[in-house]
Amino acid sequence: MNFLARTLRFLFWLLVLSWGVRLLRRIIGGMLRDQVAGASQTTDAPEEIPAPAAARHLVRDPVCGTHVDETRSIPLREGGELVHFCSPACRDAYAGNTRKFATNG
Repeated sequence: MNFLARTLRFLFWLLVLSWGVRLLRRIIGGMLRDQVAGASQTTDAPEEIPAPAAARHLVRDPVCGTHVDETRSIPLREGGELVHFCSPACRDAYAGNTRKFATNG
């Protein structure tokens, strides 16, 4: 009986200690989150977080094949067609190639 009582007492205090550690971690984590949030609010230019769009329309870059959100792409009107690019470098490469093909006829 003495062994069983000691084992139960040990398990009880082990449970109390683990709950205490968990509570301490939550308190310290909350304090750190508040400190980080306070530091980010004191910056000169706060970053804008874009609102999540209901549905995004992805377009494919004809040069590198990357899919880009249509609102963030770089458009180029080629003839009567609107072509979208992921970067100015891809747009310039595409424009340079079409000029080259046009001169070679």
